Amino acid sequence: MAQETTTNKMGTVPVRRLMLTMGVPMILSMALQALYNIVDSFFVSSMPGTAEIPNMGDYAVNALTLAFPVQMLMVAVGVGTGVGINALLSRSIGQGEREKGSQIAGNAVFLGICTYIVFLLFGLFGVDAYLATQTNDPVVIGMGSSYLKICSVLSIGVILYMIYEKLLQATGRTLPSTIAQVAGALVNIILDPIMIFGYFGCPAMGVDGAAYATVIGQFVSFFLDFIFHSIYNRKDIDTHLRYLRPRLQVIRRIYAIGFPAIVMQALTSFMTYGVNIILGLISIEAVTAYGVYYKIQQFVFFAAFGMNNAMIPVIAFNYGKQDQARLRAGIRYGMLYTLVIMAVGAVGLQLFAPQLIGIFPLLAETQELCMKALRIITLSYLFVGANVAFQGIFQALGCGVRSLVVSLLRLIVVALPLAWLFTLLPNAQDMVWWAFPVAEAAALAVALVFMKQISARFLHKREPADGAA
Repeated sequence: MAQETTTNKMGTVPVRRLMLTMGVPMILSMALQALYNIVDSFFVSSMPGTAEIPNMGDYAVNALTLAFPVQMLMVAVGVGTGVGINALLSRSIGQGEREKGSQIAGNAVFLGICTYIVFLLFGLFGVDAYLATQTNDPVVIGMGSSYLKICSVLSIGVILYMIYEKLLQATGRTLPSTIAQVAGALVNIILDPIMIFGYFGCPAMGVDGAAYATVIGQFVSFFLDFIFHSIYNRKDIDTHLRYLRPRLQVIRRIYAIGFPAIVMQALTSFMTYGVNIILGLISIEAVTAYGVYYKIQQFVFFAAFGMNNAMIPVIAFNYGKQDQARLRAGIRYGMLYTLVIMAVGAVGLQLFAPQLIGIFPLLAETQELCMKALRIITLSYLFVGANVAFQGIFQALGCGVRSLVVSLLRLIVVALPLAWLFTLLPNAQDMVWWAFPVAEAAALAVALVFMKQISARFLHKREPADGAA
């Protein structure tokens, strides 16, 4: 068992290089993920109008914006569960406990199947009621309902894809998971115009075509991740079907870390849902503008999340191995690289804002609002980078509640009330975007206090972390 612990690259490769070799593939794959989200919006915004609905593209983008929080919630549950899996499995491997790691991996798949059943029921019975809480426009509701039902009923692909992706990342095998994600994204990008506009004999399906292209891409990623897990992870864990049997103790330990992470990830979904409602008080164009900005910002945010995904297993592995020097190096370089990513992203978006927004053939008013959002919100990207890095550190050390508090502050507690207050001002369409930088600054102040506490507790002596606040 000791030999298994020392030969895993997370315990031997220099941390500065390890973070890059693990992080860069995930950053590239997540950048591609962001690209296909933009491609979705671009093709949908290019849908031709009709005599009854001349600006069809704007309606379609608005429909996808209202549906997006549910898709984000799917990701939140998958990624949040994956955080618990990632931290626990990496730590178990670091401790040389193969049987324990195998039980964690098997129960992860079981939890993924349970998650799918919940979203299946929502897709069958809850979509229309959900959309009605955000708009009463029949065109937007019709498009959004059709799109969201397809994505929800067929969501097993994206949920299990995220589970198997985390299993690969937890063992340090980020390249295979990157290949799977890239393959799915490419399939989605290729199928988008074919299924939306009807090329090569395929019927033109509009927003339904965008939904089917997305689902097919997700299934491609899932199948590849499953194959890679079955082949490569056998070195560190067993993949026999008997490990799918639910074990309450294992599930409890996964959620001791993972549940706060699920809630934390879901906060982004709740924030987007709340922002859609708040911006609807200003105009439908403001809602559409936010949806377009959100897709653009994902290029930068997803890159930071890719580095975050590399930080968590490295820090958790070396915490389990009780290697204080590598633990501190993982924290140091994870923070540094994340801040560099966000700084470069902020500068890039500021410089190329007109060109990026001009890609989307939307109304001039919508483009102007999107420009204001981008110019203002990017000013807080260094705060965002620090917050994302701190959350990864807290999760890797089992301090999920602290990570949750930071997310609550930056996404809900400060951002939404402040955004609503700004809608009461005469220049609401300009001021509302400042809610996001203020929220990030407030969250960072609290994260710094938490990090000081954690430094004294974890970086000088080792204490049990499971379920720690």
